[in-house]
Amino acid sequence: MTCIISTRQPAMKSPSELSRRLAKQWHRSALRVERLLSPDSWPLTLSIGKPTGAEFSAKTTAVYEHVRRWQAVQVGTVEWQSVKYRAGAEAISIPVCWHIHTPSEWVSVAADATVTEEYGVLEYLVTHVEPIYRELLIRDRSLWRNKERQEVLDTARLADRLSPGCAHGRPLRLLAGLGVDTKFFERNGTLLTKLLDERFEGAASEQGLSNFLDAFDENEHWVLVAPLDQGLLPFKRLRLTTSELAETPLPSSRVLVVENERCIHQLPQLADTIAVLGAGLDLQWLQAAHFEGKQVGYWGDMDTWGLLMLSRARQYQPSLSALLMSPALFQLYEKDRAVQEPICAQGNLPVGLTDEEGAFYKYLLRQNKGRLEQEFLPVNEVHRELRRWANEAWRGSPV
Repeated sequence: MTCIISTRQPAMKSPSELSRRLAKQWHRSALRVERLLSPDSWPLTLSIGKPTGAEFSAKTTAVYEHVRRWQAVQVGTVEWQSVKYRAGAEAISIPVCWHIHTPSEWVSVAADATVTEEYGVLEYLVTHVEPIYRELLIRDRSLWRNKERQEVLDTARLADRLSPGCAHGRPLRLLAGLGVDTKFFERNGTLLTKLLDERFEGAASEQGLSNFLDAFDENEHWVLVAPLDQGLLPFKRLRLTTSELAETPLPSSRVLVVENERCIHQLPQLADTIAVLGAGLDLQWLQAAHFEGKQVGYWGDMDTWGLLMLSRARQYQPSLSALLMSPALFQLYEKDRAVQEPICAQGNLPVGLTDEEGAFYKYLLRQNKGRLEQEFLPVNEVHRELRRWANEAWRGSPV
């Protein structure tokens, strides 16, 4: 498809004027993606414009200078048209269109150092990465602009090898056999996350890189702590790091662990209970000695990631209760409330699930819509189940 750039600017546009316009167009991300990836964008046809009879009569010298400039153009194809003006003795050949045939010609006629440099980098990168990453790298130059080309390629190759849950709880810097140094993830975390998003439909950004890879996050992870009974804490809610949770006993006999912070408004008042929301896969704090003897409940999304987090929590607290995460509850609401899970946590069963939970995990893997998020459960259903859990006889040792 020929792209015609129309204009209402005065006639007789010079090569330098159109070159400046082409240089500015490079910085429009959608246009850059289209022209570098779609053969249908070419040839590009720019209107030069013909001088009017009045312009020819009043500025004859300028018209001939205009013609001379276009005769000197050596990139692309200039289309000429024979025009007879009353003020002239004979017809003269006037440039009317400039046809640019390829991306390299676009960059050449733009005659801009930044455009030329960035095109060179992109030309190299898109030649050496998988096609799925090309649009991202062309669209978002900030991901690679200040990096060495080889580091970008190493990140793309790393993205090819990583998969959900592949870290198995280890810190990213300790993953062996990936061919990168221990600081690599720190330098290239944003780029790696965006590349993984291209493979896994945005799941890496949605969950965070560490959670997506099931890696131990060595940075401080903040969670929301909310007492569900009066008098337990001097605050209605507060934020703590998970390292503080591991060090500081909570003044309640029950602890409710909730996957997503946004479910805070669905929680009922529960006697002697404190809720911890938003921990994700960072659940190692549950193995602290001061949690022994407490009644611990876990409530997460009914999807493969939620069950993976449940399995991780149970590895640290084997006696915890899974809440609102049953096959029967899923099937009760799946028709109107279940959605497609963008990417499953892992193909094999997570360690720590009960037989029923393992069967539920396999069931979700087979579903087209295998995700029912916590906030889509009716509040009365949530209150009923959590109150039942809080009221059941607890056989743990005294707090």
